Amino acid sequence: MNVPVDWNDIRLSVIVPAYNEEKTVEAAVRRLQDVPIKLEIIAVNDGSKDRTREILDGLAAEGLIDQVIHQPANAGKGTAVRTGIQAATGHVIVVQDADLEYDPQGLPELLEPIRLGKADAVYGSRFQGGPRRVLYFWHSLGNQFLTLLSNMFTNLNLTDMETCYKMVRADLMKTLPLQSTRFGIEVELTARLAQSGARIWELPISYSGRTYAEGKKIDWRDGVAAIWHILRFNLFPSRRHLTPVPPSAELGARSAE
Repeated sequence: MNVPVDWNDIRLSVIVPAYNEEKTVEAAVRRLQDVPIKLEIIAVNDGSKDRTREILDGLAAEGLIDQVIHQPANAGKGTAVRTGIQAATGHVIVVQDADLEYDPQGLPELLEPIRLGKADAVYGSRFQGGPRRVLYFWHSLGNQFLTLLSNMFTNLNLTDMETCYKMVRADLMKTLPLQSTRFGIEVELTARLAQSGARIWELPISYSGRTYAEGKKIDWRDGVAAIWHILRFNLFPSRRHLTPVPPSAELGARSAE
């Protein structure tokens, strides 16, 4: 039997995928501790070859991380995110990269449309006017192109499809038939949410991108792969069952319980 959710007392499950992030992962976790909402922090070490494993275990010993999952080998961000989704026990799920590009102080604001029963998913957009570090023109143009292409297939009017901050109700997230292993998880998650009929909101966030010298991993090859993923996940639906989102009236009633 499903237990009604008290949407005024939400616990947010934050998945922190990390691959060779020894320089920033501790700061990322400690930043999360300053967020004024109830959090469950799940760190997924994606087969790191540096000190990421030891740092995460130390933070868990301090009680700063609720769960640490060690992948035996590097399997990609998508695999790490899917592993974290399976382990999450909160009411809402979001991914927090371990590279300090995204400021978790924006998470309470992103959570608000879900708490109020207005949204099933909320995207934090880097391109809606929030403060951001000025970096690569071609990366920005590439993001805009991929968002446009994705929107053409999903019929959504997102401004930032590739954002890491995709906050989704856990009961919905756990039904999505996700299978991506690398950065295609951003494309796939958007396609599956659109196919499920989810109510998606978008809010501006603060963003401080990092350079390749600072450890940025995504490059032009991931952009090319994203085009394939947009075609793949939108034109070839999953063979697994995709559960439609419950009617809005039911969600509204539950939010008032």
